[in-house]
Amino acid sequence: MSTSFPTGGFGARMDPDAMWQAFEQLRSTFEKKVGTRMGRGDVRAAVLSLLSEKPMHGYQIIREIEERSGGSWKPSAGSVYPTLQLLADEGLISAEESNGRKTYALTEAGREVAAAEASTPWQTGASDSGATTGERRGANLPKAGAELAQAAAQVHRSGTPEQVQEAAAVLDEARRKLYAILAQG
Repeated sequence: MSTSFPTGGFGARMDPDAMWQAFEQLRSTFEKKVGTRMGRGDVRAAVLSLLSEKPMHGYQIIREIEERSGGSWKPSAGSVYPTLQLLADEGLISAEESNGRKTYALTEAGREVAAAEASTPWQTGASDSGATTGERRGANLPKAGAELAQAAAQVHRSGTPEQVQEAAAVLDEARRKLYAILAQG
């Protein structure tokens, strides 16, 4: 399979198998790229923000970030635990072991830093026009694209030739409208 989409768009002239392959590629691209990576500073800010609310263990932190970001950001243990160690080295958090788990809490210095930074990185990039938690800039676009690809694949698998042709026309119109949105800016 090629790494780019056919240049003719998704019009009626496109072979249905090529359309299916293009949508499978689009779906897999979105699944790989849905906002799971953030910068180190964002993990640090998220940890400080969460621990300012209550003590937590590492996996609680990971789950809480994922929940508050609406699923668009799930930091890995490989980014959270080194951040926790760095914050402990800086004297901003302390760890207490209980039932085989370390629970982290802010120190007095950590509370001061968390209050001064007062950041909610899971909202980074949210517009002021009514965006809610987890609606970072464009966070819902990959999901919408993947869902569109799944719907198109279903029409390809189950639809009549006329339905497939009609779906291709709808997708071609959607592509033109998306480019028109970019042309406005």
